[in-house]
Amino acid sequence: MEKQRDLLFLCLVLSCSSSFLPWVSSSEGGLEKVSPQRLFVFGDSYADTGNTEKLSGGWHPPYGSTFPGEPSGRFSDGLVLTDYVASFLGIESPQPYTWRNDVNKTLLQHGMNFAFGGTGVFDTMAREPNMTTQIDYFQSSVEQNVYTKHDLSSSVALVSLAGNDYAAFTMKNGNQEELPSFITSVIDQLVYNLKRIKGLGVGKIAVTALEPLGCLPQITTVSSFKNCSSNWNSITRLHNHQLRRSLQELKKNESMMGPSSPSSSSALVILDLHSAFVSALNMLRHQSGNLSENPLKPCCVGVTEGYSCGNVGDKGVKNYVLCNHPETSFFWDNIHPSQNGWHAVYSFLHSSLHRLL
Repeated sequence: MEKQRDLLFLCLVLSCSSSFLPWVSSSEGGLEKVSPQRLFVFGDSYADTGNTEKLSGGWHPPYGSTFPGEPSGRFSDGLVLTDYVASFLGIESPQPYTWRNDVNKTLLQHGMNFAFGGTGVFDTMAREPNMTTQIDYFQSSVEQNVYTKHDLSSSVALVSLAGNDYAAFTMKNGNQEELPSFITSVIDQLVYNLKRIKGLGVGKIAVTALEPLGCLPQITTVSSFKNCSSNWNSITRLHNHQLRRSLQELKKNESMMGPSSPSSSSALVILDLHSAFVSALNMLRHQSGNLSENPLKPCCVGVTEGYSCGNVGDKGVKNYVLCNHPETSFFWDNIHPSQNGWHAVYSFLHSSLHRLL
């Protein structure tokens, strides 16, 4: 009965319909078009579905309280970006890489998730593997014939990271003066990594633009969650500008054209998290009956400075508080969207996601 309720709930929150069911193929312009059957994920906590060690915040209540009803390693009260992209493709969320030896091998048929919370393109403050190492894990799986060439050619890679790189850089250097040159380094390495993923045989790649860093609660707390930071948002704009310019150049490179892709532009898709976040926040701010709610304010926060969502003190005393209606919040904690937030963001990514089919 519990499983039935969970499945029913998952269908409801994902707005299940025939458009979300797996389709095998269609004919377009006389060419047979095969639906992506697998999803390979590289990134940070926006994409992680359980790779981080059990001591991390995503494995402690109240994380997972909306779905699946208990902590699952996701940094949210419920579903995250990976879950929504997988649902759009008509497949189950791919298994976390660290679970590969503990699950039935048939569960790996939908791909694999290599994302680890707290990580970046380069090393960050987290101990978990950066993007290069995540791709190493993927390459090892390919070399061990876990997936065939056909499996890979009909698959999609989701790449979502970089925010932690800039947070770590600022913490280490104490200022943002040298960030522009560092952004160039991040983009250059990111593009190299995308080429490497494509070179391993993945059919299509979806890479996220950076979300508006200046609107994250961790930044807006200084203004009581009323205003976004122009400085941090300028970093976001510079990153996204360089990302788009570099990917446009990359699309011109014939090496990005896979056998299943008629053109390079269809092999590489940008998911504009920046525009999706801004649009979703504006939508929630102006929803009827919700004008008094501040979408920049997180639902789960520490009781005082020094504590954060999920912190528990001596004798099990909760050092955090929850909002009254998590189902209407956009941000779950100081960095991560709630399930409702991700659902709103996902609704603004549809047009880009259709290019993956």
